[in-house]
Amino acid sequence: MNRYVAIAVAAAVTVASSATAADFGQRHHRPRLDFGQRVEELTRQSSLELFGTLGDLDESSTKSISAAKAEKNPEALLTVAPGLRVRVLSADPNLAPNIDQMFLWPNAKRPTHIIACNEQGSGQVAVQRVELKSGKAETIISSGLTSCDPARLTPWGTVVVGEESGTNGRIFEILDPLHTSNVTVPASGFGPTSDPTHVVARPALGQFSFEGIGILPNGVVYLTDENRPGSGGIGNPGGALVKFIPSQLWAPGRAPIASLDQSPWTSGSIFGFRVGRNGGNTDVGQGNEYGRGVWVAVTGTAPINLRAAASALKLTAYYRPEDMSVDQEALADGDVRFCGTNTGQDTPADVDPNGDNHWGEVYCVTDGTIAEASAISVLNGLNIASIPEYHPLILGTSLFGMPDNIDIQPGTGNFLVDEDGEGALHATPHNNDIWDCLDDGDDADTLTDGCIRVMSLNDLTAEPTGGFFDGKGEHYYVSIQHNITGHGLILDVSGWR
Repeated sequence: MNRYVAIAVAAAVTVASSATAADFGQRHHRPRLDFGQRVEELTRQSSLELFGTLGDLDESSTKSISAAKAEKNPEALLTVAPGLRVRVLSADPNLAPNIDQMFLWPNAKRPTHIIACNEQGSGQVAVQRVELKSGKAETIISSGLTSCDPARLTPWGTVVVGEESGTNGRIFEILDPLHTSNVTVPASGFGPTSDPTHVVARPALGQFSFEGIGILPNGVVYLTDENRPGSGGIGNPGGALVKFIPSQLWAPGRAPIASLDQSPWTSGSIFGFRVGRNGGNTDVGQGNEYGRGVWVAVTGTAPINLRAAASALKLTAYYRPEDMSVDQEALADGDVRFCGTNTGQDTPADVDPNGDNHWGEVYCVTDGTIAEASAISVLNGLNIASIPEYHPLILGTSLFGMPDNIDIQPGTGNFLVDEDGEGALHATPHNNDIWDCLDDGDDADTLTDGCIRVMSLNDLTAEPTGGFFDGKGEHYYVSIQHNITGHGLILDVSGWR
């Protein structure tokens, strides 16, 4: 944050220093005047210039409104920073209660609908469309799909959704989502759906607990496994990151496909991310989790058990990888960069002595140019066409725990991050928040230049999730998942300057 240092030194801001058990430096080496807090205060005071708001929220809300109040005034479920406005996009009784990731259809600039995943069991509604004008919710996939979480628009004009369902997770592709209704899919396996013309599974992409999806314009896709370390046994790795390169790349600018057998995702090759290039990629394993790495070829017959492959190939693992967002400014320059979240676990140590204080993180990965990231050149089991590099961007705190969904705001490059923390369990319960964070600047580190809290829920039973911007960065749509009303709620936040 070099650009703020001179101002911060001169600023006559007096901020009381605080000490917590988690911050040894402040407790044992407390400076007379805390410079770090001065920089935080300066960031907040510069909210209009840096974030486009007229201020921030000093702290998380501690409110938890009643179901009756939420039904009467759904906007009351969300407190926003000065200058921002909230309206209800949909509170339709038919809107599923656990709406998670979603996007605008048919595109982000002139949309008519939102397409959304519902994160419930195989017996519940899985995928819905929501009309922007009316808020009316209709069902696309009615049952058979478990814990639908990731949802994306493809460059060839279809919808892809994924299951957050362990090693049974699958990817499905949907054609013509506005005229496809009440489709059932098999509860497991890759048999035909009730409407194979419009909904098919994609075994070529393998199986694990699908969460983050980042699609390049040519169909190359990055995928993460929402897996917790120790799942299935102490010492087992967390979630891995893989890349799928279609056998036939999509040519950007072509007309949308008319049949699902024209999709680039019918076949391709999978590569797993493994950090460490020292010694010819032998300096790998626990203790080496960021920096430059390699893409390891994942071989086998589709559908490949990607979680088993990750363990066998010693792919680098993270603590519950979640959502990701592709950096569109980097793409415009011909480069690949995407940023995602690792949720971590912030069970409060002040309530549970086994709490981890592992607050999660936001990371970014670069993968060379689009051409390099899309090429295949395998040598000794490694795809050497590109060099991936992973670095943390935002490190979680006790106040900013378990980052979940993420989107990059068009026009500013700022990151909005939905928090899925355990604030309700704290000695003083508080709600989950949404944070607005700067990208890394020209300073020496690779970390964000600052964050402010811009939204806070008023429902201790709920979490904000699936948050994303429209194509102009003016409207932020967010689901208030499993909220007190018992049905889904999507809010539209605007007012950024």
